[in-house]
Amino acid sequence: MLPQLFKIKGLHPGVILKRELSRQDMKSSELADAINEHKQTISAILNQRRGINPSISIKLAKHFNVEEDYFMLLQASYDVKIAANNLPKKQPNLDKFRKIIFWDTTMDKIDWVKNKKAIIKRILERGNETEINEIISFYGKDAVSIEIKSIKKSYLSTFKNNAIEYNLI
Repeated sequence: MLPQLFKIKGLHPGVILKRELSRQDMKSSELADAINEHKQTISAILNQRRGINPSISIKLAKHFNVEEDYFMLLQASYDVKIAANNLPKKQPNLDKFRKIIFWDTTMDKIDWVKNKKAIIKRILERGNETEINEIISFYGKDAVSIEIKSIKKSYLSTFKNNAIEYNLI
């Protein structure tokens, strides 16, 4: 039985098909024959060199007894993930930060969205006025305030002092 879509979003449909064929002890050529599709097409999908189109999605859905759009939704989810990974990463003006603030990493490689809480904490603990203002400008005052409330503990008093000074708590 195929997994629910929300559990496998972002995976290439070929990965799921390959796993399912293995579970059913079925060869790709047998699947191709069963759904009346070229063996090369199925092979290309299984090896992630080709995506799913509506026609193949319907054929596969009938064979695996799932909704007709199951494989198309999986393909769309995968395509969106790839497109999102290829977008330029959103980041603040890096010229406003001293390199010493992020001594343990390369600033160009920071995921400013994923690591928001840690970044805000670090800047409020160690940042100067320019750096704090840039973070507030980048994330927005409300978002920074929300993150501050979720930070359980800071060992540096400057964190709380800066949060108060910039009206963030």
